[in-house]
Amino acid sequence: QSKKFYPFLKAAISATDGSHIPVHPPAKIRARFRNRKGDTSTNVLASCSFDMLYCHILAGWEGSISDGALLADARAHDFKPPQGRFFLGDAGFPLCNDMLVPYRGVRYHLREWESAKKRPATPKELFNLRHSQCRNV
Repeated sequence: QSKKFYPFLKAAISATDGSHIPVHPPAKIRARFRNRKGDTSTNVLASCSFDMLYCHILAGWEGSISDGALLADARAHDFKPPQGRFFLGDAGFPLCNDMLVPYRGVRYHLREWESAKKRPATPKELFNLRHSQCRNV
């Protein structure tokens, strides 16, 4: 309930992201598991509450699937926040009523802020900084 997040992000219930886990699939299906970096992996969608408890995990998808497609499949399996609440996701997800994502093309990651040694200069930069801090569970 920090003032830097409230009241703006008070309706957020979890930080959500896809994570690539290395796998060694059989040769005949290996191409489907090759991710955008060229490694073979499975893309796992995980949602973690701000109390550091996993509240949703969707595993088993090939590494070639995008985070947005993972979200679409999770929604088909009841991955939905309560009315008036939302998840925090990164720019790999689409902006929608139940997933709040950062502004694209605006500094976002905490590493970028630390290395620049600057304070946010615009409302979009401030939003992205707070979003990133809140997602850093």
